[in-house]
Amino acid sequence: MSVPAGIRHPRLVWCVLAVVVALAASFGVWRAAPARAASLPTPDHVVVVVLENHAYSQVIGSSSAPYINSLKTGGANLTASYGITHPSQPNYMALFSGGTQGITGDSCYTPGFSSAANLGSELIAAGKTWASYNEGLPSTGSTVCTNSSTKYARKHNPWFGFSNVPTSTAYPFTSFPTSYANLPKVSFVVPNLCNDMHDCSVSTGDTWVQNNLGAYATWASTHNSLLIVTFDEDNLLSGNRIPTVIYGQHVTAGSSSSTTYNHYNMLRTLEDLAGLTTHAGSAASASDITGIWS
Repeated sequence: MSVPAGIRHPRLVWCVLAVVVALAASFGVWRAAPARAASLPTPDHVVVVVLENHAYSQVIGSSSAPYINSLKTGGANLTASYGITHPSQPNYMALFSGGTQGITGDSCYTPGFSSAANLGSELIAAGKTWASYNEGLPSTGSTVCTNSSTKYARKHNPWFGFSNVPTSTAYPFTSFPTSYANLPKVSFVVPNLCNDMHDCSVSTGDTWVQNNLGAYATWASTHNSLLIVTFDEDNLLSGNRIPTVIYGQHVTAGSSSSTTYNHYNMLRTLEDLAGLTTHAGSAASASDITGIWS
């Protein structure tokens, strides 16, 4: 940096600049985004399954959820994980895009109404693979709001809200690969309204996860991959504290974190696990999930 004419003490100039930067940071004029946690692994595949409307205490430690609790025992348990709001749909938007995108209820929105950055668009822009697997979706890319015969509801599938995420990346769950090496870099799995525990029991959802993702979880533990089981929101009775369990290779078995995390921390972590350099919405200022990685 050049020193203006008439100033004879350049070292003084640098001191003044340092003070200005420090003051700006202290008043929020300039604030650096959290750096990527150095301890994060670089998995080949991450699968996130989102379940519905249950509080931490209804699942973790419950005899109705033996499989999810086995993932906790063999993986990591986030004991202070929280949803953002109520009801369901804005939480899914927050988890996928770092914001609720103006959605405050569960009404069926116009497909592609937002062009905001999100996990799917960031992965695609970075040349990485992305997909969602939606139980009961009538066909690949279908934007139907509901399907009563398959208990499908688009309110739990936020990717359809974004014009920068091709609908062709949304598959019925029947398309979930049986050869797990063919999975995308990051994918979301959304069970139907019964199997996600929304309309049916904790036991029903737990059994569904075991039957449909148990083999993947076992494979992930030896193939540099992760399974994340989380919930959109609680039962309206527990301060929106939700179960979140992370399982797979590079997760310390039996570990836990009592740090307070929410959907924005999860999104930030998913972005950084995938090696992305961009962060959507509130994920840009959120910290990564740490303290559980081996």
